[in-house]
Amino acid sequence: MKNLKTDFSVIVPRILRDEKDIRAWFTLKNQEFERPGQAIAGLNLGFNTPENKEQVARNRLALLSSLDIDSDWVAYADQVHSNRVQFVTEGGTYPSTDGLVTKVPGLTLAIQVADCAAVLLWDAENKVIAALHAGWRGAVGDIIPRGIKKMKEQGAEASKIKSFVSPCLSLKNFEVGIEVADQFPDQFVNNTDFEKPHVDLKSFIRHQLLDKGIPGNQIEICEECTIGEAEKFYSYRREGNKSGRMLALIQISE
Repeated sequence: MKNLKTDFSVIVPRILRDEKDIRAWFTLKNQEFERPGQAIAGLNLGFNTPENKEQVARNRLALLSSLDIDSDWVAYADQVHSNRVQFVTEGGTYPSTDGLVTKVPGLTLAIQVADCAAVLLWDAENKVIAALHAGWRGAVGDIIPRGIKKMKEQGAEASKIKSFVSPCLSLKNFEVGIEVADQFPDQFVNNTDFEKPHVDLKSFIRHQLLDKGIPGNQIEICEECTIGEAEKFYSYRREGNKSGRMLALIQISE
């Protein structure tokens, strides 16, 4: 993983270094970015926030322009913490969906997060990509296995898929109730070191990727924690309704 400074600070997956046909980014908070009248500091990219919708639209356009992405050629998931994954061929917002798959060159897939993991997957040889929203509900609902299955239906091979897991909640900061902890396998729940159960979401996601045949050396998981690094990331758990949203984006180059 490396930070890239365009007009905005973004993370580019380290595992993409040798790829010529795939482009991917994860936006940082960019808290120094300011516009007159904005309600949420930084580069807030989420329409599901208290920010004025026109402000968010301007922020998105500024980001996409800086990355040389056609704003009409971006597919967004209207995320509802489900396990639904759709194959898409054009830009727009797809309702009641938390995962997108495409093989259309130039079409950018976008997932917004503020503590959940954004999981980007690509098979560069067979030209298939996916963007998944994996919070705890999506993760235990198998959105990752479902996303990989959808990719394979479009010609991807598990052994050739690479994956980037964005900054998200760490084990240290992911405190949950018993009702949530019970939905995860025991090896991903820490019941001993904290007063309440804590879930290791990143390790669970890695387990699912490995279980579906993705080689371990083709998985990159960001170690940073959204709740623990306020200067770099938005966090809904830390900021509540005042939290902005970050975007994970992936594209097959034209």
